[in-house]
Amino acid sequence: MKLFVGLGNPGDQYAHNRHNVGFMALEALASRHRASNWLRKWQGRVADATLGTERVLLLLPQTFMNLSGHAVAEAARFHKIAPADIVVFHDELDLAPGKVRVKLGGGVAGHNGLRSIRDCLGTPDYRRVRIGIGHPGHKEKVLGHVLGDFAKAERPWLAALLDALADAAPMLAAGDDAGFMNRVAMLTAPPKPEKPARPAAPAAERPAGE
Repeated sequence: MKLFVGLGNPGDQYAHNRHNVGFMALEALASRHRASNWLRKWQGRVADATLGTERVLLLLPQTFMNLSGHAVAEAARFHKIAPADIVVFHDELDLAPGKVRVKLGGGVAGHNGLRSIRDCLGTPDYRRVRIGIGHPGHKEKVLGHVLGDFAKAERPWLAALLDALADAAPMLAAGDDAGFMNRVAMLTAPPKPEKPARPAAPAAERPAGE
């Protein structure tokens, strides 16, 4: 069994924040793959899903971002899920909006949800799906940026990205991180501009008198 975790803050006032894109990704995945109904357990909301041939437990911690690790650790201990089989979907300031990267382990880059999971698991060696939200450019603007709602102009790419993440999720569950990233990139690539039609070659002139 794998454990997929979406990071965010509970409550309607946070539902559309950039910081909640992890929640959004898991909810899209649950809908696409007909997961079971969400239940309250382990300080979170949980559902079961089958992605390809893999059984996956979906978890949305309800402890607020900086305590997310408590729910993750409880679920992992109950099901005896190793850190390497835990996949955390979260917002990433250091990626351009809409870009997605998967990595195993590493630092937390100031992300309180990742820090809490690392501390509660006792290791940073879990997998992360980093979902780019872009950086506002100045450190003092970061808090307002991550806790701000996605702008109206961002909604088309966000909807396409969430759909692509859900579509490619079976690859992630199977451990094919590169295939997952390639699939998401392909599904979210802007359409290529059509090449202008080449003008027809002029008909050869016939010799005079024919």
